Amino acid sequence: MRYQGRTYIGSVLVSVNPNKDLEIYSKAHMERYRGVSFYEISPHIYAVSDNTYRAMRTERRDQCILISGESGAGKTEASKKILQYYATTCPVTDHLSTLRDRLVQSNPVLEAFGNAKTLRNDNSSRFGKYMDVQFDFRGAPIGGHILNYLLEKSRVVHQNHGERNFHIFYQLLEGGEQNLLSKLGLERNAQKYQYLVKGCCPRVSSINDKNDWRTVRKALTVIGFHEDEVEDLLNIIASVLHLGNTQFGEGKNGENQITTEPQLKYLSKLLGVDGAALREALTHKKITAKGEEMISPLSFEQAVAARDALAKAVYGRAFTWLVVKINQSLAFKDDVYNSSKGSSSVIGLLDIYGFEVFQHNSFEQFCINYCNEKLHQLFIELTLKSEQEEYEAEGITWEPVKYFDNKIICDLVEGKHKGLISILDEECLRPGEPSDISFLEKLEDTLGGHAHFVTHKLSNGKTRKAVSREEFKLIHYAGEVNYSVNGFLDKNKDLLYRNLKEVICQSNSQVLSQCFHREEVTDQKRPETTATQFKNSLAKLIEILMSKEPSYVRCIKPNDAKQSGRFDEALVRHQVKYLGLMENLRVRRAGFAYRRHYETFLQRYKSLCPGTWPNWQGRLADGVATLVQHLGYKPEEYKLGKTKIFIRFPKTLFSTEDSLEARRPALVLTLQTSWRGYRERAKYLRIRQAVIVIQSAWRGMISRQKARRRRHAVDIIRKFIKGFIYRHYEHCPENEYFLDHQRFSFLMMLFRNPPKSVLDKSWPIPPPCLTEASEHLCRLCMRNMMRAYCRRIQPEWKKQMEQKVVASQIFKDQKDSYPQSVPKLFVASRLNSEEFNLKVIQTLGNDKVKYGIAVTKYDRRGYKARPRQLLLTSSFAMLVAEAKLKQRIDYATLRSISVSSLSDGFMVLHVPSEDNKQKSDVVLQCDHLIEVVTKLATMADKKIKVNMSQDSITFAVARGKEGVIDFTSGPELKVAKCKKGHLLVTAPKLNP
Repeated sequence: MRYQGRTYIGSVLVSVNPNKDLEIYSKAHMERYRGVSFYEISPHIYAVSDNTYRAMRTERRDQCILISGESGAGKTEASKKILQYYATTCPVTDHLSTLRDRLVQSNPVLEAFGNAKTLRNDNSSRFGKYMDVQFDFRGAPIGGHILNYLLEKSRVVHQNHGERNFHIFYQLLEGGEQNLLSKLGLERNAQKYQYLVKGCCPRVSSINDKNDWRTVRKALTVIGFHEDEVEDLLNIIASVLHLGNTQFGEGKNGENQITTEPQLKYLSKLLGVDGAALREALTHKKITAKGEEMISPLSFEQAVAARDALAKAVYGRAFTWLVVKINQSLAFKDDVYNSSKGSSSVIGLLDIYGFEVFQHNSFEQFCINYCNEKLHQLFIELTLKSEQEEYEAEGITWEPVKYFDNKIICDLVEGKHKGLISILDEECLRPGEPSDISFLEKLEDTLGGHAHFVTHKLSNGKTRKAVSREEFKLIHYAGEVNYSVNGFLDKNKDLLYRNLKEVICQSNSQVLSQCFHREEVTDQKRPETTATQFKNSLAKLIEILMSKEPSYVRCIKPNDAKQSGRFDEALVRHQVKYLGLMENLRVRRAGFAYRRHYETFLQRYKSLCPGTWPNWQGRLADGVATLVQHLGYKPEEYKLGKTKIFIRFPKTLFSTEDSLEARRPALVLTLQTSWRGYRERAKYLRIRQAVIVIQSAWRGMISRQKARRRRHAVDIIRKFIKGFIYRHYEHCPENEYFLDHQRFSFLMMLFRNPPKSVLDKSWPIPPPCLTEASEHLCRLCMRNMMRAYCRRIQPEWKKQMEQKVVASQIFKDQKDSYPQSVPKLFVASRLNSEEFNLKVIQTLGNDKVKYGIAVTKYDRRGYKARPRQLLLTSSFAMLVAEAKLKQRIDYATLRSISVSSLSDGFMVLHVPSEDNKQKSDVVLQCDHLIEVVTKLATMADKKIKVNMSQDSITFAVARGKEGVIDFTSGPELKVAKCKKGHLLVTAPKLNP
């Protein structure tokens, strides 16, 4: 049903169902009504929703919205719009968005299982629903809880002409996948199922069962149903259809038996029970007499009734289980429904079946209309009766408005002993064979004189034709309704044969095991009747609604044909009359829109008047009078009662609220300033007190530490002095500390200042007791440093060092030019590869030149200087002149090398003269003498002797002949032949 034309009567929204979609429910419309005062813009369901929400947040009081009206007036759509408004506009976190979705998606699920097409409404609620939505201190929805009332279970097995069973059956057949239907044993044809054909209305133009099926499956997933739970639920739905197709016939022995075996097989599979036990339970009943159990066969009528009772029981309890599961998914932590917590508030939403008058009205219509009577009584109590009584109690001048009080009808139905429900229960429980007719006769005997109760027997001649002999008429607040007593007793008892209960209690279905408890079979206590249960649940509902601040939505149906644009004035006038809207209008016009206790009013608005801010010390009435005088209220705008102030016009209250909103920033600033000052002062005092405590503790701790350090220092000094006195004695207790201190000090000094390198020879002087240990440590330290130094040396540098060691061994303190050569690195060769003659290289073959240098060779005769190249290989040295190999000197035949101690570059290579292959000794001069001699010494396998001469060197010129080289000091290097035939070399002295 689409929704709505609307207007206000006080705080009551009057809504008219237009029977078509109106473009007034977008998010933009929600924002338009969000946070806006109630009467500022045109009436709307969103305005009621927002006003209720803001009242809950500002006044911290639980609220409820009561939606009432005839079937087809748009109550269900109104409740859905309210939920959508809260889901869209309320603040929500990512964590709570799931709950918001579940609140919204619970509607299509409950509609599928609890709504059906009736003659007056294509989506009529066949159960009552009250939903609590719980909000936290921020106004975000955090939980929900649903109470359901009196599902019309008889619709499962019977529908009037033009009506349908519950939507879920048609949705399953139209939208279910083919493999699912095959698994459930169903066909995609509603005409083949007895429980779906009695109304002769399998399809409805305004309903798309296929799309609704997809919506329901998605909603079940969003709410949090597991796949196995959904599977069990669909098994139950399919089992109800199979139960309807279960037929009975007469067997061979004349007993009643099941004639449709396929249905029985599917039933045992879908319900999870034993097939043979189910067959027995459907055709026999168990009777207990005098402690003995007997099995009695059922007649055909009894078997059909047992089958239908099982179908209704299974579906009804599955619906209750469905509501419980939805409540579990909506629950916040473990205690959603407990609204007593100070941090949360509740908005209740009542969407319950409307007043119904059909051609044939039975027990269900009686309960539904009784419920509407109770809700109308509540409406009267809260809007008409209580309001007028309040004016009189407060001393407000008031002309009473007359209205019809339907308490007389409620007492007729629910009165103790003489009420209709009490009589019905008594007839159900009395021994003998009570019947629906005997119940009607008892009603006539007990209620015969009541003005709102009429039967065929009690009516006069003019009205007798309007009531049949099997009916009674109740004159409700909404009109007269004839109720057929047929089936009243059975529906009130709502009994299921014991053996059927036993079979279902053995079911392995997860859902059925939670719906049917095994304790029911053994419990001997008689269960409450359906009417009594409904009456008690209604009493609890009224108690819940009375504890909350109500808002009202009164729904009007414009016509019975569900046509848009058609307004049946007589029908609407009738609804306006029985809903009490005219009386409510008169009360509101003559009354006051707003009333509050003096304390509440003064507490809220005292900041608007300097005389009442921040606190009023006198009488509350005087404070309120001062406040309204300052606000400029006119005498006709308000009245002061004994304990309350009454404001007549909403605009007066809105103006006051606007003034409060304008005042709030200044109040907030004042409160913030005061709070910050208080907080900072409290913080300062806490810090100050903490500082005093810390300072005291700190001073005490410091003093104790100083005392301990002094005592310890005195003990140390005493030990030190005594140890110093006994330092030369053997180790004893008197000098133990002193000697340990000496050892520790020496070791710590050594640890802090060890030798930095292998060349650092410094070492601290140890105490006498550590002399030997010091020597060991010194050796270990040097060894470690040397090992570390050697590990760090690269191969090239190692070779360089080895050559430097050889040079040191030969020339240190012997050669005048040695100190200048130490820092200079030896090179691999003094000649480049381009300076080597190619023929010489080819002559050498596999012998590679390791080192080469340019030298000057002096002849044996006349000492003529000739330029040569000295090339060193791994096994011999040779002198080369251009491309000619002048002389080869094998290292094996080289006896020794003679050099002077001066800074000259002369050297003599002594070779044996008896070797014909070798010539006489060779006299050479070069610039890097120390490097050349070192290279020769390292390349030769044997140790070559190097002679160091200070004055002269004698060398062999030829066999039996010798030459002499004299050396003398001079300012510069000179080489000349002297008169004696010697070679005279003058060299400067570099290290005098």
